[in-house]
Amino acid sequence: MRKLNELSDEELAVAYINGNNYAFDLLLSRNQSKIFSYILFVVRDRDVADDVFQETFVKVITKLQQGKYTVTGKFCAWVMRIAHNIIMDMYREQKSEKIVEATEDNDLSNFGSKELLDENIESKFVNEQILCDVKKMMNLLPTAQREVVYMRFYQQLSFKEIADTTNVSINTALGRMRYAIINLRKMAQEHQMELRMM
Repeated sequence: MRKLNELSDEELAVAYINGNNYAFDLLLSRNQSKIFSYILFVVRDRDVADDVFQETFVKVITKLQQGKYTVTGKFCAWVMRIAHNIIMDMYREQKSEKIVEATEDNDLSNFGSKELLDENIESKFVNEQILCDVKKMMNLLPTAQREVVYMRFYQQLSFKEIADTTNVSINTALGRMRYAIINLRKMAQEHQMELRMM
């Protein structure tokens, strides 16, 4: 029999449903950073993100125990859809969609951009500045556009996964990406920024 740490997330979810509590601990440790980063990126407040994260995993446990999980896609995408629904419910309760101002402590500078950079020192500094500028502009996008850009480029989700996670059609997800790119290009032109990597 395979060890737990050799199982996929989906297999671990089934193992937890079948009574193996350690399987859930392993699932949580594998996915908590990615899920929390996504939540923090959307809500822009660490305390709110902590609350949403906890509520997300309470719902995950409940749904798993109630047998409401089926192995039809990635476990992480399923959890992100739950987190997304909690965030949307929270926004609905506040009766307005929030576009939160960017702050230094919750910008995108901590999301792995190093692997994108060339070894050449000059190119490295130019590319770092470009990435920093793009991240600042992303922070100015409306929430729905910012969310789809984050999921596509930082979490490498397909548009189908993005659509499933955010409970919209693929066309809506594609439309949000299109408008995000248009808005990013406008911002770049307004600030006379050249966004090509060296």
